Amino acid sequence: MALVVICGQPCSGKSTAATNLAEALKQFESSSKFNVNTIDEASFHLDRNQNYANMPAEKNLRGVLRSQVDRSVSKDKIVIVDSLNSIKGYRYELWCLARATGIRYCVVFCNAEETQCREWNQQRRIKGEAAYDEAIFDDLARRFERPDQKNRWDSPLFELSPLSNGIESYSDVISDAVYYLTKEVDSKTRDVRILQPTIATQSAKFSEANSLYELDRATQEVISVIVEAQSRAAGGPLNGISIGQGLPNLDVSRSVGLPELRRLRRTFIKLTGQTSLSGRPPPSDSESAKRMFVDYLNRELDTTA
Repeated sequence: MALVVICGQPCSGKSTAATNLAEALKQFESSSKFNVNTIDEASFHLDRNQNYANMPAEKNLRGVLRSQVDRSVSKDKIVIVDSLNSIKGYRYELWCLARATGIRYCVVFCNAEETQCREWNQQRRIKGEAAYDEAIFDDLARRFERPDQKNRWDSPLFELSPLSNGIESYSDVISDAVYYLTKEVDSKTRDVRILQPTIATQSAKFSEANSLYELDRATQEVISVIVEAQSRAAGGPLNGISIGQGLPNLDVSRSVGLPELRRLRRTFIKLTGQTSLSGRPPPSDSESAKRMFVDYLNRELDTTA
């Protein structure tokens, strides 16, 4: 039904806004037949300082959240993403997920001054609550990219002012957001926009599914070759296993049991999927998938030999 992106500086009241918006929306759940789902870092037991300590960790965090959003968005659910969402390129990625699903989209911006956010962060630390380290707070505040209503991925934009107007569930801004998210639409509706999937977004989803299928099939074929080669050796010495023409050999001198091979395969597929969330997509052809898997096995089996 809709994707709501909460955006703002660290310690600007985003989680409070997300909670109050969810509470306001739940008053319409039974009558409108939709569910409200909030996705945040706390639900994954993620520590804010660890996940923003460096760029690889932050990139992985965005990948985890984006993956959960991708799995959650649907035409009968309102999904609220409660995180910094401070990078405009990342907000664009979330907008693309909403467009591919064919649902509503909006951004709720907690507009608080950096000095006030810093003060709230210090108060949280004094109270023993989750707070950002000073260096991490400074870095996040410096890199924050303010949403702009002119951008498709920042529109419509509902702007909250936590310090002056508060962020209660009955505030005018939250009421406006609830109206936008729950209003029934028809062909004459002009003040609510339902994003429409394009051929490009539909093709991207098909391509990703096809890649995962090829990855699953190719890794299983490699395991079958290894098991067959070990069976032929009948416990004798192995001087490498040929996987196929044009592919690297598996350099292993010991027998590797099927449970270990299956565990390595599961780990490889999981790692490849995580990489595709924040970087390049998984291999789309069988040969590339086999080559990557054999390289992975050579590294892992070499360390455990």
